[in-house]
Amino acid sequence: MKELFETPENKNLPVKNQPLAVKMRPQDISEFVGQQHILGEGKTLRRMIEQDKIPSLIFYGPPGCGKTALAILISRHTKNYFHHLNAVTATVADVREVIAVAEQRIKETGKKTILFLDEIAHFNKLQQDALMKDVEEGTIILIGATTHNPYYYINTPLLSRSMVFRFNALTEADIKTILNRAITDRARGLGYLNLSITEEALSYIANACEGDARKALNILESAVLSTPSKGKEIDITVDIVKDVVQNRPIAYDRDEDQHYDTISAFIKSIRGSDPDAALYWMAKMIAGGEDPKFIARRMIIFASEDIGNADPQALSVTTSCFYAVDVVGMPEAKIILSQAAIYLATAPKSNASYTAIESALDTVQKERVMNIPEHLTKRGQKNYLYPHNFPEHYVPQTYMPLNKKFYFPSDAGYEKRIQFFMKHIERLKKDYEKRNQKGNTAEKKSSE
Repeated sequence: MKELFETPENKNLPVKNQPLAVKMRPQDISEFVGQQHILGEGKTLRRMIEQDKIPSLIFYGPPGCGKTALAILISRHTKNYFHHLNAVTATVADVREVIAVAEQRIKETGKKTILFLDEIAHFNKLQQDALMKDVEEGTIILIGATTHNPYYYINTPLLSRSMVFRFNALTEADIKTILNRAITDRARGLGYLNLSITEEALSYIANACEGDARKALNILESAVLSTPSKGKEIDITVDIVKDVVQNRPIAYDRDEDQHYDTISAFIKSIRGSDPDAALYWMAKMIAGGEDPKFIARRMIIFASEDIGNADPQALSVTTSCFYAVDVVGMPEAKIILSQAAIYLATAPKSNASYTAIESALDTVQKERVMNIPEHLTKRGQKNYLYPHNFPEHYVPQTYMPLNKKFYFPSDAGYEKRIQFFMKHIERLKKDYEKRNQKGNTAEKKSSE
């Protein structure tokens, strides 16, 4: 077993045959591009690396944002032993071997071992539990890297013993910095070639890679390798890059952060009455392979929660959308989804139905539940006043033994009419009260 860090990918290949993305990994923290929110001057993680005081860490973020690159930098800065395992292929036996050697090192040298466990989320609960005791006792310092949300995929006790750092997708400016370094670096990059690339081509790569530096460098390398030289010069144009990229894949997962973040952006765009933004996020979901019935279900919920009686037709539109999507299927179902999303985004908005039931539930759960009035029960039906037997189909009677209001219609869309109707009912109620008062007064005088 190696005591010092070995490059995980292609470790047996000569450096000259390694992929450009491997060769261009930063050699020093000053070369590291991006993640300034955690690695900027004076930031906690940077101070810990520079002072070689590394606790157990979890690096979490999308592919190609620098998680493994930073682990390599830590291996170069630390005076502790450093070992790498990949959770996709490693076993509990591999972990125990590292821990056994780490225990022996502490006894012999007093030095600790940093275990870098790439793709740690691929370890199941029992495999993660195998790390617990030795992480807690300090036998090993764990650095885990994952593209999966650690709060869903990593055991809570292990998380509580680690510092979690979220890495962001790199910006287009970050990607261009990395690409330009690869183009000019003679020792590790493509600087030994007589290479020229247009700004338009660079921008296309920076946009197409979607914040993934590894993908960007792979595109650049493929473009260079596939382009014949003109004399001694290699010219990379945007057309060459487009031909390399072909149909670029959409960064989207069906049950993790991209899934939840994108549907959140979609719903918030509809709520904000922005049909164009709603269509953009819907297009991302469709291109990423999202279940169209999932999108339709979320629009049904939205129709009641955020539109409600401001436009009662919204619920009919979305339920019809769900049925039609189920019957028609993709790719034509995208048109039906688009129609429903545009309808919702441009409909009047009201959350009065949502707040009404939430308020009623809160009352039922927190206060004493009142008895049902006798005249509303089956046994007391003879005392019930049937509204259709009275003028305007209304007669005042007690329907709830609480003096509370839960539903407050907005002044948007159809709820304006509901407001008018409720005010009309209030007027009728007051008219009945006045007539009853007059009747009671006349009856009292006649009795006198």
